[in-house]
Amino acid sequence: MSLRLFESQRFMRDRLRAALRRGTLGVLDIGSSKIACLVLKVDPERLAALPPPGRRAQAGLDAIRVAGFANTQSRGVAMGEIAAMDEAERGIRTVLARAQRHAGERVDQVVVCFSGGEPRSYGVSGEAEVAQGEVAAADIGAALAACELPDFGQGRDVIHAQPVNFTLDHRTGLSDPRGQVGARLAVDMHMLTISHAAIRNVAQVVRRCDLELAGIATSAYASGLAALVEDEMELGAACIDIGAETTSVSIFLRRHMIFADMIRLGGAHVTQDIAHAFAAPLEDAERVKTKHGECHATTRDDRELIELRRIGAEREVERRVITRTDLIGVIRPRMEEILEEARLSLDAAGFDCLPSQRVVLTGGGSLIPGLETLAAGVLDRQVRTGRPLRIQGLPQAAAAAQFAALVGLAAHAVRPQDECWDFELPEREGPLRLGRALRWLRQNW
Repeated sequence: MSLRLFESQRFMRDRLRAALRRGTLGVLDIGSSKIACLVLKVDPERLAALPPPGRRAQAGLDAIRVAGFANTQSRGVAMGEIAAMDEAERGIRTVLARAQRHAGERVDQVVVCFSGGEPRSYGVSGEAEVAQGEVAAADIGAALAACELPDFGQGRDVIHAQPVNFTLDHRTGLSDPRGQVGARLAVDMHMLTISHAAIRNVAQVVRRCDLELAGIATSAYASGLAALVEDEMELGAACIDIGAETTSVSIFLRRHMIFADMIRLGGAHVTQDIAHAFAAPLEDAERVKTKHGECHATTRDDRELIELRRIGAEREVERRVITRTDLIGVIRPRMEEILEEARLSLDAAGFDCLPSQRVVLTGGGSLIPGLETLAAGVLDRQVRTGRPLRIQGLPQAAAAAQFAALVGLAAHAVRPQDECWDFELPEREGPLRLGRALRWLRQNW
């Protein structure tokens, strides 16, 4: 079992805080269809004035401004993971150079998100005595250190470890117990693990671009931060981010992510279905999906004709004409499959037990007209389509649903104390204790 990421996360957190103090930070979304970057200008004084908990979705956003934005077609990335190092490096260098030119600022530290790595969620708990009768940060660290780690298996690392609930004596449901009087403090924590190789490949490509990695997050978490509103995060909601080759699923409750999963299907599979069904080039298939795609057919769609080239065709007479009904007949089954997989994931997580069960769709694949209605039927829940929350200076081009993870990553970068490594954890004896897991090999990161 690999536990090095605990201390590497703390080391990256120190880099992040240093970058925030200097006032410039880059956030990078490495996706299967696009690589996107924001250059953020930070007001350190305003950020420092935030109250310690700072766990609202909007926490810290007033202290940042988008100074630069760029995106480019992704190469060298497959299923949300680095597949070709040289191509991925070129893509990151390209988008970073454009964003820096737009901002007129150089970026040395970046926070990165990606959707791969086969995320797996775990719930753990621990408790400790309150040392001085009044809960301090050290008491929270002691309770976190007492959490027993499950056996993650070989080759997996913890990427998120968030305390989602505190219990002080008989009182539970506390989000921040500091300053309160009690004798025994307990904590429930959500831990998300992903493939160690996926993390190392991201760290390697960032290093090759002459950048310092100041944080790493899963796209499922970042998308939820951007697309869910405060009440949804508090009462319980799921975010389904339909990307190109993967679909991320996350569940939030009491303003924290309590579950995440990834489905190896996305909008690119719809494009491939269209290309296969009508023997059309992928370029044409993507065009007609974007321009004419829909999830519900009407009688009018039989009369709407769409021209498609045949693969390898050189003459106009070799074009094929289909109806919009034909096109919808290809799109709808694949979207139903993606939603059915998402429903299975939500059911396995116990989504039915939440006080609210709203679902928010986001990502480029959520833009197909009629998907919201289709999802409401398949998921049997209230569904809406979510766009990223607003950040000062965010250009209109970056406010679309396909940039939800990128914008949410900016919110994640300025959220103080939402992960266990934001607290000092005392060393404890015994196997699988969190405290003993804090070992760091600096040369690896």
